[in-house]
Amino acid sequence: MRASAALAWSEALTLLPEHGAPEELFASVQAQFSEAEMVNLTLAVIAINGWNRIGVGFNLQHPTASETIAA
Repeated sequence: MRASAALAWSEALTLLPEHGAPEELFASVQAQFSEAEMVNLTLAVIAINGWNRIGVGFNLQHPTASETIAA
């Protein structure tokens, strides 16, 4: 249950402009996690989404992907 709540929260935050973060989802996450855990989960989602946007924006490739393509 905790894992599915965390994944749903992560997805909601990732797709925030499209769907928002529904109150019932927030309540579900709040029932499963402490306030500190919710903050940590939210910050992890923010960091991952930020790095993904940098990677996509700059068309970055993983170093091993470059080696595979070159081979």
